Amino acid sequence: MLSIQRDSRSVEDLPYELVERKGVGHPDTMCDAIAERMSRFYSLHCLKEFGGVAHHWFDKVTLYGGGADTDYGRGELTSPYRVMVFGKAAFRVGAVEIPVQEIVFRAAAEVLAEVTTGFDASRHLVVELGVVDHQGSGRGRSRYQPASPQDLVPLRSGGLVSNDTNLLHGYAPLSRLESVVLGLEQLVNGAPFKQRHPDSGWDVKVFGSRRRDAFSLVVNMPFLAAHIESMDHYLARKAVVRQELEKYIASLGIHDVRLLVNATDRNGRPYLTALGSVADTGDVGVVGRGNRVNGLITPMRPMSIEAPAGKNPLDHTGKIYNVMAMRLAQQVHEEFGGPAQVHIFTSKEAPLEHPDEVVVTTPDADEPALRALVEATVASSADLTVELIEKGITLW
Repeated sequence: MLSIQRDSRSVEDLPYELVERKGVGHPDTMCDAIAERMSRFYSLHCLKEFGGVAHHWFDKVTLYGGGADTDYGRGELTSPYRVMVFGKAAFRVGAVEIPVQEIVFRAAAEVLAEVTTGFDASRHLVVELGVVDHQGSGRGRSRYQPASPQDLVPLRSGGLVSNDTNLLHGYAPLSRLESVVLGLEQLVNGAPFKQRHPDSGWDVKVFGSRRRDAFSLVVNMPFLAAHIESMDHYLARKAVVRQELEKYIASLGIHDVRLLVNATDRNGRPYLTALGSVADTGDVGVVGRGNRVNGLITPMRPMSIEAPAGKNPLDHTGKIYNVMAMRLAQQVHEEFGGPAQVHIFTSKEAPLEHPDEVVVTTPDADEPALRALVEATVASSADLTVELIEKGITLW
């Protein structure tokens, strides 16, 4: 199962690096968060009512935004956000109904209220359900049409196998560029920043490049139209925000840097929205088109194109091993030093505790100690399932 590669190269050794992060108010990131919240709420409902989790996946969520009336001093949503959910799930256990429509609406409403300003689900949200309970090839009726609670899967059940064939990746540590790109978005969309700048929006996108030790950063952040009185007011507020961003970047030890805030200003247009996202004006989001599990888009790194959000947390290794690979790489780096990469490959129906291949790239790890760490981590997949359902894990 385990193979060890000795490689000390780091992305920092590359002469050029590119990184991107789509913030929590970006429509793609919204969809990831909504899909995962749907899976959690569905799982928690099943556990509470039946003692086990019905098979499901809600990982095909699409959001197409609303319409808005915006101008200086005015920002109002005139058409609602529309969330379309495609997937599979059980609608009842025996004769007892699972309120799928209610669950997915509540999940979408909660997420959108968290990553916009002034969102009112009763006026601003329509959820369309494209979920079916059709049986797959070779599956018994109990998978999506359970006859009783005994057909459901309790937490920490043994003997589960992979629901799919997947290839997942993780690495550690983050590079300087990755750290500053991630940190900038988390700063701008963090609660303290929003308290200091209540006119700031949520659809923050951060791009970064590095040539040797010279950094170039682009931060796009909307302002709420209702709070901005004129172009001069907008530019003044942007200057205040820019100063705070520059201070944060310097605190990370990055001094050779070029920072561009709100590139659209070069066309003389302020970046204004009604609720804080381009979803206000019809932009579309889809699960899996944005950040990887570590919160970044990193073309200079190995990346899985797997979309984990909304997948079944019981046996979908595209979700479980995605988190596992990221965390295992971090553990390898912390315990043995040097840059670490983890690649996990599994085939459909392979036992969760025995993926086909685990490849760890690390320069100095002691082999017996590393092998013990990998085996213990892989054997703990059930713990990840519990955490995904009960606490939630950010996958974007």
